[in-house]
Amino acid sequence: MRVHATQTRPLHPAQQEEENRVRQAANSTLLRSFTLKRKLLFIILAVVTAASLPMSAISQAHDSPSSSDQSDITYKWKAYGGYGYTSLNQVNQSRSGLQGIDLSITRDFGKYFGITADGAGYSAPYATPVVANTTLSPTVDMVLFGPEFHVVVWEKVSGFAHVLIGGEHTGGTNQTPNISFAGGYGGGAEYTLTSRWGVRVSGDDIEQSFSVTGNSAALGNSAHKTRNPRASIGVTYSF
Repeated sequence: MRVHATQTRPLHPAQQEEENRVRQAANSTLLRSFTLKRKLLFIILAVVTAASLPMSAISQAHDSPSSSDQSDITYKWKAYGGYGYTSLNQVNQSRSGLQGIDLSITRDFGKYFGITADGAGYSAPYATPVVANTTLSPTVDMVLFGPEFHVVVWEKVSGFAHVLIGGEHTGGTNQTPNISFAGGYGGGAEYTLTSRWGVRVSGDDIEQSFSVTGNSAALGNSAHKTRNPRASIGVTYSF
Protein backbone atom coordinates (compact mmCIF):
# COMPACT_ATOMS: atom_id res chain seq x y z
CA MET A 1 0.00 0.00 0.00
CA ARG A 2 1.46 3.33 -0.98
CA VAL A 3 1.13 6.44 1.17
CA HIS A 4 1.08 9.76 -0.57
CA ALA A 5 2.64 12.73 1.25
CA THR A 6 0.41 15.75 1.65
CA GLN A 7 1.92 18.79 0.13
CA THR A 8 1.02 22.35 1.21
CA ARG A 9 0.02 24.39 -1.68
CA PRO A 10 1.79 27.76 -1.69
CA LEU A 11 -0.48 30.80 -1.21
CA HIS A 12 -0.94 33.37 -3.81
CA PRO A 13 1.05 36.55 -3.04
CA ALA A 14 -2.17 38.49 -2.59
CA GLN A 15 -3.51 35.91 -0.18
CA GLN A 16 -0.19 35.89 1.70
CA GLU A 17 -0.30 39.67 2.05
CA GLU A 18 -3.88 39.56 3.32
CA GLU A 19 -3.00 36.92 5.93
CA ASN A 20 -0.09 39.05 7.13
CA ARG A 21 -2.37 42.06 7.49
CA VAL A 22 -4.83 39.99 9.56
CA ARG A 23 -2.04 38.75 11.82
CA GLN A 24 -0.68 42.28 12.31
CA ALA A 25 -4.15 43.58 13.08
CA ALA A 26 -4.68 40.82 15.65
CA ASN A 27 -1.28 41.52 17.27
CA SER A 28 -2.00 45.25 17.32
CA THR A 29 -5.41 44.67 18.93
CA LEU A 30 -3.86 42.37 21.57
CA LEU A 31 -1.14 44.94 22.34
CA ARG A 32 -3.68 47.77 22.66
CA SER A 33 -5.82 45.61 24.93
CA PHE A 34 -2.82 44.81 27.18
CA THR A 35 -1.81 48.47 27.31
CA LEU A 36 -5.35 49.53 28.15
CA LYS A 37 -5.58 46.95 30.96
CA ARG A 38 -2.22 48.06 32.36
CA LYS A 39 -3.32 51.72 32.35
CA LEU A 40 -6.64 50.78 33.97
CA LEU A 41 -4.85 48.83 36.70
CA PHE A 42 -2.51 51.77 37.35
CA ILE A 43 -5.46 54.18 37.58
CA ILE A 44 -7.26 51.88 40.05
CA LEU A 45 -4.15 51.61 42.24
CA ALA A 46 -3.68 55.39 42.17
CA VAL A 47 -7.31 56.02 43.15
CA VAL A 48 -7.16 53.50 46.00
CA THR A 49 -3.92 55.02 47.31
CA ALA A 50 -5.26 58.56 47.11
CA ALA A 51 -8.45 57.54 48.90
CA SER A 52 -6.57 55.73 51.67
CA LEU A 53 -4.31 58.69 52.57
CA PRO A 54 -7.06 60.97 53.95
CA MET A 55 -8.56 58.07 55.86
CA SER A 56 -5.16 57.31 57.40
CA ALA A 57 -4.68 60.96 58.34
CA ILE A 58 -8.15 61.10 59.91
CA SER A 59 -7.43 57.93 61.87
CA GLN A 60 -4.15 59.30 63.17
CA ALA A 61 -5.78 62.60 64.10
CA HIS A 62 -8.48 60.69 65.96
CA ASP A 63 -6.02 58.41 67.79
CA SER A 64 -3.45 61.10 68.65
CA PRO A 65 -4.76 64.24 70.39
CA SER A 66 -3.52 67.47 68.90
CA SER A 67 -1.56 70.05 70.84
CA SER A 68 -4.70 72.16 71.20
CA ASP A 69 -6.51 69.18 72.71
CA GLN A 70 -3.63 68.64 75.14
CA SER A 71 -3.75 72.27 76.19
CA ASP A 72 -7.44 71.81 77.05
CA ILE A 73 -6.74 68.96 79.47
CA THR A 74 -8.04 69.73 82.95
CA TYR A 75 -5.97 68.39 85.83
CA LYS A 76 -7.65 67.71 89.17
CA TRP A 77 -4.59 67.92 91.46
CA LYS A 78 -1.99 70.64 91.99
CA ALA A 79 1.12 70.28 94.16
CA TYR A 80 3.15 73.22 95.40
CA GLY A 81 6.59 73.51 96.98
CA GLY A 82 8.72 76.51 97.74
CA TYR A 83 10.59 78.83 100.05
CA GLY A 84 8.66 80.18 103.03
CA TYR A 85 9.01 82.91 105.63
CA THR A 86 7.01 83.55 108.79
CA SER A 87 7.17 86.14 111.54
CA LEU A 88 7.55 85.01 115.17
CA ASN A 89 5.16 87.22 117.10
CA GLN A 90 4.21 84.50 119.59
CA VAL A 91 7.72 84.62 121.12
CA ASN A 92 8.50 87.49 123.48
CA GLN A 93 11.23 89.90 122.30
CA SER A 94 11.44 88.17 118.93
CA ARG A 95 13.64 90.28 116.67
CA SER A 96 13.09 88.53 113.35
CA GLY A 97 11.28 85.74 111.60
CA LEU A 98 12.13 82.26 110.43
CA GLN A 99 12.74 80.77 107.01
CA GLY A 100 11.74 77.30 105.84
CA ILE A 101 9.66 75.42 103.31
CA ASP A 102 5.99 75.53 102.41
CA LEU A 103 4.25 72.56 100.79
CA SER A 104 0.65 72.12 99.74
CA ILE A 105 -1.64 69.93 97.67
CA THR A 106 -4.95 71.08 96.19
CA ARG A 107 -7.77 68.94 94.84
CA ASP A 108 -9.86 70.91 92.36
CA PHE A 109 -13.62 70.44 92.11
CA GLY A 110 -14.62 72.35 89.02
CA LYS A 111 -13.16 75.46 87.47
CA TYR A 112 -13.14 77.78 90.50
CA PHE A 113 -13.13 75.70 93.69
CA GLY A 114 -10.73 73.34 95.45
CA ILE A 115 -9.71 71.94 98.84
CA THR A 116 -6.15 72.63 100.03
CA ALA A 117 -3.93 70.86 102.55
CA ASP A 118 -0.92 72.98 103.58
CA GLY A 119 2.12 72.02 105.61
CA ALA A 120 5.01 74.32 106.49
CA GLY A 121 8.12 74.15 108.65
CA TYR A 122 10.37 77.09 109.64
CA SER A 123 13.65 76.74 111.52
CA ALA A 124 16.31 78.86 109.79
CA PRO A 125 16.59 82.30 111.43
CA TYR A 126 16.43 85.37 109.27
CA ALA A 127 18.83 87.11 111.66
CA THR A 128 20.53 86.29 114.98
CA PRO A 129 19.86 86.33 117.79
CA VAL A 130 16.30 85.37 116.99
CA VAL A 131 15.18 86.33 120.48
CA ALA A 132 16.88 89.30 122.11
CA ASN A 133 19.41 88.54 124.88
CA THR A 134 18.96 84.75 124.52
CA THR A 135 20.40 81.83 122.61
CA LEU A 136 16.98 80.36 121.92
CA SER A 137 16.49 78.68 118.55
CA PRO A 138 12.75 78.78 117.89
CA THR A 139 11.01 76.61 115.31
CA VAL A 140 7.51 76.80 113.90
CA ASP A 141 5.54 74.02 112.22
CA MET A 142 1.97 74.20 110.99
CA VAL A 143 -0.60 72.02 109.24
CA LEU A 144 -3.64 73.75 107.77
CA PHE A 145 -6.66 72.81 105.66
CA GLY A 146 -9.39 74.74 103.91
CA PRO A 147 -11.25 75.78 100.78
CA GLU A 148 -9.55 77.59 97.94
CA PHE A 149 -11.08 79.74 95.22
CA HIS A 150 -9.16 80.44 92.01
CA VAL A 151 -9.77 82.22 88.72
CA VAL A 152 -7.82 83.12 85.58
CA VAL A 153 -7.13 86.85 85.69
CA TRP A 154 -5.44 87.35 82.33
CA GLU A 155 -4.14 84.74 79.88
CA LYS A 156 -1.46 82.83 81.85
CA VAL A 157 -1.95 84.72 85.12
CA SER A 158 -4.38 83.38 87.72
CA GLY A 159 -5.21 84.38 91.25
CA PHE A 160 -6.43 82.46 94.28
CA ALA A 161 -7.70 83.02 97.80
CA HIS A 162 -8.14 80.55 100.65
CA VAL A 163 -9.28 80.23 104.24
CA LEU A 164 -7.23 77.80 106.35
CA ILE A 165 -7.64 76.23 109.79
CA GLY A 166 -5.51 73.69 111.62
CA GLY A 167 -2.77 73.61 114.21
CA GLU A 168 0.64 75.14 114.91
CA HIS A 169 3.61 74.05 117.01
CA THR A 170 6.34 76.31 118.39
CA GLY A 171 9.55 74.63 119.56
CA GLY A 172 12.81 75.69 121.20
CA THR A 173 11.24 78.39 123.40
CA ASN A 174 10.06 76.47 126.50
CA GLN A 175 6.52 77.68 125.94
CA THR A 176 3.65 75.87 127.66
CA PRO A 177 1.55 74.91 125.85
CA ASN A 178 3.60 74.71 122.67
CA ILE A 179 0.72 73.58 120.43
CA SER A 180 -2.13 75.84 119.44
CA PHE A 181 -5.15 75.95 117.22
CA ALA A 182 -4.35 78.11 114.19
CA GLY A 183 -6.26 79.65 111.35
CA GLY A 184 -6.23 82.49 108.91
CA TYR A 185 -6.67 83.61 105.37
CA GLY A 186 -4.52 84.53 102.39
CA GLY A 187 -4.04 84.30 98.68
CA GLY A 188 -1.63 84.81 95.85
CA ALA A 189 -0.96 84.76 92.14
CA GLU A 190 0.33 82.13 89.74
CA TYR A 191 1.94 82.34 86.31
CA THR A 192 1.50 79.31 84.04
CA LEU A 193 4.71 78.14 82.36
CA THR A 194 3.37 74.98 80.66
CA SER A 195 0.22 72.89 80.90
CA ARG A 196 1.64 71.33 84.08
CA TRP A 197 4.19 73.75 85.57
CA GLY A 198 3.74 77.20 87.07
CA VAL A 199 5.32 79.75 89.41
CA ARG A 200 3.43 80.97 92.49
CA VAL A 201 3.76 83.72 95.08
CA SER A 202 1.50 83.82 98.12
CA GLY A 203 0.92 85.46 101.48
CA ASP A 204 -1.15 84.61 104.56
CA ASP A 205 -2.05 86.01 107.94
CA ILE A 206 -2.16 83.14 110.45
CA GLU A 207 -3.53 83.57 113.96
CA GLN A 208 -2.58 81.35 116.91
CA SER A 209 -2.69 81.40 120.70
CA PHE A 210 0.44 80.61 122.75
CA SER A 211 1.51 81.49 126.28
CA VAL A 212 4.17 84.14 126.64
CA THR A 213 7.77 83.02 127.04
CA GLY A 214 8.61 82.24 130.66
CA ASN A 215 5.00 81.65 131.61
CA SER A 216 4.34 78.94 134.18
CA ALA A 217 1.58 76.92 135.76
CA ALA A 218 1.62 79.35 138.67
CA LEU A 219 0.70 82.09 136.22
CA GLY A 220 -1.94 79.87 134.66
CA ASN A 221 -0.03 79.43 131.41
CA SER A 222 -2.19 82.20 130.08
CA ALA A 223 -2.39 82.15 126.30
CA HIS A 224 -2.04 85.26 124.20
CA LYS A 225 -3.49 85.55 120.75
CA THR A 226 -1.02 86.66 118.08
CA ARG A 227 -0.88 86.90 114.31
CA ASN A 228 2.00 85.83 112.10
CA PRO A 229 2.20 87.05 108.52
CA ARG A 230 3.89 84.54 106.25
CA ALA A 231 4.98 84.53 102.61
CA SER A 232 6.09 81.95 100.09
CA ILE A 233 7.37 81.62 96.53
CA GLY A 234 7.80 78.39 94.59
CA VAL A 235 6.61 76.14 91.77
CA THR A 236 3.40 74.26 91.11
CA TYR A 237 2.85 70.97 89.28
CA SER A 238 -0.56 69.88 88.01
CA PHE A 239 -1.51 66.23 87.50
